[in-house]
Amino acid sequence: MATAVTAPRKPGGSSGKRQLTGKQKAAIFLVILGPEVSSAIFKYLKEDEIEQLTFEIARIDKVEPAEKEKVLKEFQELMMAQEFITQGGIDYAREVLEKALGSQKAADVINRLTSSIQSRPFDFVRRTDPAHLLNFIQSEHPQTIAMILAYLEPQKASMIISALPPEIQSDVAKRIATMDRTSPDVLREVERVLERKLSTLASEDYTSAGGIDAIVEVLNLVDRQTERTIIEDLEDEDPELAEEIKKRMFVFEDIVLLDDRSIQKVLREVDGQELARALKAVDSEVQDKIYRNMSKRAANLLKEDMDFMGPIRLKDVEESQQKIVGIIRKLEEQGEIVVARAGQDEIVV
Repeated sequence: MATAVTAPRKPGGSSGKRQLTGKQKAAIFLVILGPEVSSAIFKYLKEDEIEQLTFEIARIDKVEPAEKEKVLKEFQELMMAQEFITQGGIDYAREVLEKALGSQKAADVINRLTSSIQSRPFDFVRRTDPAHLLNFIQSEHPQTIAMILAYLEPQKASMIISALPPEIQSDVAKRIATMDRTSPDVLREVERVLERKLSTLASEDYTSAGGIDAIVEVLNLVDRQTERTIIEDLEDEDPELAEEIKKRMFVFEDIVLLDDRSIQKVLREVDGQELARALKAVDSEVQDKIYRNMSKRAANLLKEDMDFMGPIRLKDVEESQQKIVGIIRKLEEQGEIVVARAGQDEIVV
């Protein structure tokens, strides 16, 4: 944080006010959060940053109420500005903050934030409507498409990869999965080819994007047919990569990996008709796992609903399965259930 917060000196210091440096404010903030949260934050810092912050924390005798209030207020304003920048860019953030804080205060917050962060590549692309972006990039080389999708939110990337021609979907997916670091020169070249003025790289540091986790997040959001096509093609072309991706993914059939208590929690969140459709095209192992976690009466009613439906489109079945998978992921994110991925052993204590 570039702008200093003024606060009274501690007892014994010289008169007047002192200015807190960015490191001092960060140290105060960590003290306010407490040791448990602070130790979790340290995991994401470099060794020299940890040393510097530890030194500053050790120098703190106590945090004055005025200092605590100012540091927390500055943090809140910066996080609010960061959220608005992520949603719509700096101009959008400035407009919203001016309405909330006034012109001068908004300018101060934006200046503090932009002085300490670097713009991510492809800012313009991330704010573009996926349908327009698809028209813009679908004729590009798969490597170029993969690079752009790697910088998009998974939701947008999944929409675009689903709409790409089937013959290049798996190629793009593989390139995202195997992408590690991209030099600024390559990023600039892509920007030049696309003839767009995109975000300017603030430094010559290599920018991380892509990787296995990135493509898994995307594939978990696409429709089942797209997911199946990509995985099957990758199994032919690169079996090891396909296996690694599958290990990290959760598909509807993986519901058999949930413990009974977790399945019961999921069933309480699922609509009965949705569940009946989802079970129409799965093997008996999945169906039996569900029936065992329902009352006998509820299981019989579910079977009757499935019989009464008759033949239904596979697309409808897969949509229902995807909705239930979404519920499972939501419960996992909330810590309500533990999901063991295929090929992994979850240790639960």
